Amino acid sequence: MARVVFTKNLQRHVPCPPTTAPGRTVREVLDTVFAENTRLRGYVVDERGSLRKHMTIFVDGQILLDRRSLSDEVGPDSEIYVMQALSGG
Repeated sequence: MARVVFTKNLQRHVPCPPTTAPGRTVREVLDTVFAENTRLRGYVVDERGSLRKHMTIFVDGQILLDRRSLSDEVGPDSEIYVMQALSGG
């Protein structure tokens, strides 16, 4: 099962400790996590299920490519990091 980690700044708004979940894509893994933590869904994805603009996800150190469908592949030992995107100047 993939390991899913949420950054501390996201944990300030909703409890979301590191967890593991099955799935072959980011969508499948996150849907399992969201089923157990429904409040978290609204912070990470919008009403269409796309990744919110202020969020970013890394899978095994690589930035998520498919922000709309979350179809990036996940292996059984993958690590998924969900965090708020940072910007500034």
